[in-house]
Amino acid sequence: MVRHVIIWELKSELSPKEQETRKQLIKQELESLKGKIDGLLSIQVFTELLESSNGSLMLDSTFESEAALKAYSVHPQHLKVAENIVRPYVSQRKCADFEIQ
Repeated sequence: MVRHVIIWELKSELSPKEQETRKQLIKQELESLKGKIDGLLSIQVFTELLESSNGSLMLDSTFESEAALKAYSVHPQHLKVAENIVRPYVSQRKCADFEIQ
């Protein structure tokens, strides 16, 4: 199995209210992909990070294999969320992908 973790920093020009709304929309849309993309075993977005964190929100997802993660990355439903809901509102993205037992 492969774990795919992303930490995003939302754009600073978004008001606190806009940031909260965007976090909830990102969470809703990404978590709705469960059951729609082959090989995606779990997906969860955390929106309430502690002050010690280096980002605004975090994605934690698990895939059957590295091939499943690659297929997810180009899947039309994932791309729709990424291109319209996430990327326009994010200033930084950090990613870690690793195999788990």
